[in-house]
Formats: sequence, structure tokens, C-alpha cells
Amino acid sequence: MESVVVQILIGIVGIVVGGILTAGALTVLGKSKVAAGRREAEKINRDAQISADQTIKAAKLDARTERDRLLEEFKKETAETRTELKEADRRIAKREDNLDGKLDTLASKEKHLEKSERKLAERNDELAEQAKRVEELGARRQEELVRVSGMSAADAKQELLSTFEDELTHEAGQMVIRILGDAREDAVNKAREITLIAIQRYAAENTCEATVSTVDIPSDDMKGRVIGREGRNIRAFEKATGVDVIVDDTPGVVVVSSFDPVRREIARQTLLKLIQDGRIHPGRIEELAEQTRKDLEKEILETGKRAALEANVPGLHRKQLDLLGRLRYRTSYGQNVLQHSVEVAYLCQVMADELGFDGRLARRCGLLHDIGKAVDHEVEGGHPQIGADICKRLNERPEVLNAIAGHHGDIESTSPYTPLVMAADAISAARQGGRRESLERYIQRLEQLEGVASDHKGVKQAYAIQAGRELRVIVDASRMDDPASAKLARDIAKRVEEEMTYPGEVKVTVLREMRTVEYAR
Repeated sequence: MESVVVQILIGIVGIVVGGILTAGALTVLGKSKVAAGRREAEKINRDAQISADQTIKAAKLDARTERDRLLEEFKKETAETRTELKEADRRIAKREDNLDGKLDTLASKEKHLEKSERKLAERNDELAEQAKRVEELGARRQEELVRVSGMSAADAKQELLSTFEDELTHEAGQMVIRILGDAREDAVNKAREITLIAIQRYAAENTCEATVSTVDIPSDDMKGRVIGREGRNIRAFEKATGVDVIVDDTPGVVVVSSFDPVRREIARQTLLKLIQDGRIHPGRIEELAEQTRKDLEKEILETGKRAALEANVPGLHRKQLDLLGRLRYRTSYGQNVLQHSVEVAYLCQVMADELGFDGRLARRCGLLHDIGKAVDHEVEGGHPQIGADICKRLNERPEVLNAIAGHHGDIESTSPYTPLVMAADAISAARQGGRRESLERYIQRLEQLEGVASDHKGVKQAYAIQAGRELRVIVDASRMDDPASAKLARDIAKRVEEEMTYPGEVKVTVLREMRTVEYAR
């Protein structure tokens, strides 16, 4: 028991001694670590101090460099600003000089204006004085005329008015020459250019299709069968077709006459079918006439569609297509109206394109401008108004309606397409080979042209040449001077426009020649 206690005590003493030794060792070790930490801290502090000194030096250097750069930029901007200010001062000074110069010029112009106003006032006073003297001279002249000639005041006034009329006629002639020269200088060249472009770009045939109103009969026996017993076949034919059939002594020919070209064509084709068939009696005549009418109506509609397609005018009403097809059998001065309408449509487009207008609308106006001729034998009135009324019921545009109604100048033009249609209509009608007229009508028109010119005072002779497209007038040089000749040409042209109907245009040329002959003896 005691030994156990002793061992325990020895163990405790050993533990205490070990602890004391351990604590001493730890104390010694801690002191050495503290000393090492102090030395390390001192080293870090010295390094930090050195790095801080270097950073401060670098920052000071950068700040000095940035300061120098900013100072240099400031100096540069200051120099540029000073230069701009100097330039602005120079411009301001120059403007001030210009303003001073303008003020001087304005002052000079004001003085000149005041001087001109004074001169004008003086001139007005002089003119007023001269007018007063003219009135006094006129009164004296009238008194002198009354005293010398023994005329009454009314006669003297008439003589004075005649003198003034001659003077005014002379001045009017000079004014006509000046105004026409100024107006034509620009307008004629431009119009000629556009017209020539349109004509050159459209190459139409020079000949036009004529409507045939005669039917060849192969033999006299067939002519007798066409007439029928006591003329019953002819009467049935006229009743079924609505035309007049003229059978005379001319061998091998029967003439079909009607104001309606479509009806005349139906009759012609029906008669040809009867001759080919050989069975000619009233029943057969009515049957073939009805069949021909239906066939021709279909052909007319197809013709209208082809014309609209050729003219490139879409969206036409069926009624308009039918009327266009009927124009194929209508002629004007020998010119086929349908072909004429297609020509006008194309010419309108060409001129509209040159002027910057709507070419599609121009084509539509040109194609429909003569559509009233298809029914002008059935409806009262001129074909322009008839065509306009028809298209108005079919909801055509106002520009198209005005072009149709006004292409002959019957109404005022309210759109630029109406003058285009008028010009294209004249070009198509006036081109060589476009139209023709009978000999009697041709001679009558030439005589009328010469008569219009001969009615004017001072005209010695008048000749219609170039198939009536030019009128040459020879005047008495002793009774008419050059300005009066110019006025006479204008008066004759105006009267021709008002009194005559003609295709295209008529050129009026007034010739005045003064011949003086003396003999040395």
C-alpha cells in the first residue's frame, strides 16, 4: 500500500517536473519567435517605406508630366482661340466695310432715284403739256378742215378718225409682228420638236381602207333573181337589212346605200351570201340577214377588243368596245375612223411622255375621242358631245370626257390632255395619204379659200396651192405696208378658222412687192 502511494507520489512529482520543464522550454521558444517576428516586421516596414518613397516619386513625376501636357494643350487652345478671334474680328471689320460700301451705294442710288423721280415728274409734265398741245392742234386742225374744205364737224371728225385708224392699223401690224415673233420663238420650236418625235415614232400606212358599197353580180340572170318577180326579193332584202338597193343599167353591179355603215356592211355580206347560195327568196333573205347580223356583231366586238389591245388601253366597257368595233366601218374624208383612233392614241402617248404627263391616260383619251362617230347617224348632235355623253354614262374620268367633248374646240379645255388629243387628231388627219375628198368638194374648198382672201381690202390676187393647205395672197404695195400685211395674214387665217372646215392646217402667206420704174431720157 505504501509502495503504491510512493509510486503515485513519484509519478505526480515527475509530472510536475515535466510540466515545469515544458513551460520553461516553451517560454524560451516563444521569446526566440518574438525576436524573429520583430526582425521580420522591421524588414517589412523598411521595404514598405522604400516602396512608398518610390511610388511617391513616380506619382510626382506623372503629375508633373500631366501638368506639362495640360499646360501645353491650354497654350495651344488659347493660341487657336486667339486666331479665331482675330479672324472673326477681321470678318466683322470686312462686313462693316461692305456695309459701309452698301450704305454709300444705297445713298447714291437714293440720290439717283430722287433725280430720276424729278426727271420723271418733269417728263410727265412735258407729256401733259404735249398732250394739251396735241388736243389744241387737233382742235385747230378740225377747225382748219372745216374752214378749208367746207366740211361739217361730223365730216371732219370722220376724216380725223380715218387718219387715226390708219395710224393704229400700222401700229397694230407692228405689234402683231413683235408679239407673234416673241411667242413663236419658243413655242413653235418646242411644239415642232414634240410633233416630229411623235410622227417619227409612229409609222402608219399611207393608205386607208375604203368602205365598199357595191356588190359584183356575176351575170344578168343572177341580177334578175336578186330583183325577184315584180321586185319582191329587193323589197324583202331592203326590209330585212334596212338599206336602199340601187339596181340600174350598169352591168354586173348592185349598189347598197345606207347612212349606217354597219347596216350597209350587213347588207353587203348578206347579198354576197345569197349570190353564193343561189336560193334567193324572202324567207331565205330574212334568215341570212339575221345570221349575218349576229356574226357581224360578234366580229365587231372582237374588232373593238383587238383595237383596245393594240392601243394598250385596258378596262374598257363592253359598250365602248362595241362602239370601237363599229368605227371600223366608218370613214371620215376616206380615212378609216378606227385606224385613225388608234393612231391618235399612240401619238397622244408619245407627246404625253415627252411632256411628263400620264401616257396611259393620254392613250385612253386618244382612242375614245371619236367614239361618238359610231352612232352620230342615230343620235342628234355633233360626235364630240355624243361620245362624251356615252362615256359619261359609263363612268369615264373627267379628263377623258373633256378630251372627247373638246377635241374640236367646242368646249373649253380643262385638262392638258385635250390639247394633246387635238394635236394628235390634226397630225393623223393631215399626214400624207391620210384623208381624201371628192373632186367637187376639193374644188369648192379651194374656191372658198380664195374667196375669203379676196374679200379683204388691198388684196389683188389670191391662190390656193398645195391641195388647199396653203393660201398665197398678193396685195397692192401702194395701199398696204409691211405691218399691215402681217395684220392681213392674221385676219385671213382667223377668218378661215371661223368659216371653213378642213383637215390639218392652212398656211396663209401674204406677198407684198414694191416696184419703181423710171426712165432716163
